[in-house]
Amino acid sequence: MKYKTRNTLLLAIFVGLLPAITVAQAVDGLKIGVVNVGRLLQESPQAQTAREALEDEFAPRRREIVAMQTAFEEKNAAIQKDIEVMGAEERDNAQRDLRNDERAIVRAQNEFREDLDLRNNEAIGGVQQEVFREIAAYADSTGFDLVLADGIVYASNRIDITQAVLDRLKAGTPDNSNAGQ
Repeated sequence: MKYKTRNTLLLAIFVGLLPAITVAQAVDGLKIGVVNVGRLLQESPQAQTAREALEDEFAPRRREIVAMQTAFEEKNAAIQKDIEVMGAEERDNAQRDLRNDERAIVRAQNEFREDLDLRNNEAIGGVQQEVFREIAAYADSTGFDLVLADGIVYASNRIDITQAVLDRLKAGTPDNSNAGQ
């Protein structure tokens, strides 16, 4: 009875390993690469151009918010300096004005952040599409069967194609005018 159980167990293990053996044989001829999309999105000229365009687009609003904060701080300092000589009604009005100004600044900052995040997501989405197209073009032109990206725990430098794709992204944009679109 012991031998029959052991043979059944060995047969079950063999049958369980059969798909893995078949896959291992099929993988033998595959050309597999790994790409770090995050690095491409950080270092590509298209991403840099998109970041610069966003900075230029939002610089005036950023300066406006900084000016509002500076004016608030100056107004607050002036009120604090004169608060002892103000009447009760004048003091209440001044403090109400300060609270209103502070709310306006917070509202402007929140709107700025929301608008910047929205535009940043749009720009990154455009760059991301371009990066994916370039990865696919590189993989197709160099004969890769499979290119993996996110979720990779380890990949040797031998199969990492990130630098090659980054070089193609840099070479493909002599004027970088189409980034972020």
